[in-house]
Amino acid sequence: MALDNIKQDLMEAETNIRSYLENSEEYTKLKIFKVLMKFVTIFAQIFLIGALILLALVLLSWAVSNALNQTLDSPYMGFFIVGTGYLLIAIVCYLLRDRINRPILRKFSKHYFD
Repeated sequence: MALDNIKQDLMEAETNIRSYLENSEEYTKLKIFKVLMKFVTIFAQIFLIGALILLALVLLSWAVSNALNQTLDSPYMGFFIVGTGYLLIAIVCYLLRDRINRPILRKFSKHYFD
């Protein structure tokens, strides 16, 4: 009788362990899917909004360059001034890249490890 009880307990333990492992695997798959979909939607939104902002920035830059060209009576000086402005902005962003990266890493790591 004692052996039958031990055998029954071991069979139940094996069943419980198998069930736990299957549920853990399903939970892990769902968690990975959730994290991946969060990243995909965030990147899709960033891409869409970024593309629209870039288009607006190109058109506004062209308009400002043409206005400066007419003001300065030079066909190229406006484009040179606007291009130099963008170059300075790029240099400042490059110098501050560590300050830009930290908040981004914190935000994404919060989503990933949550």
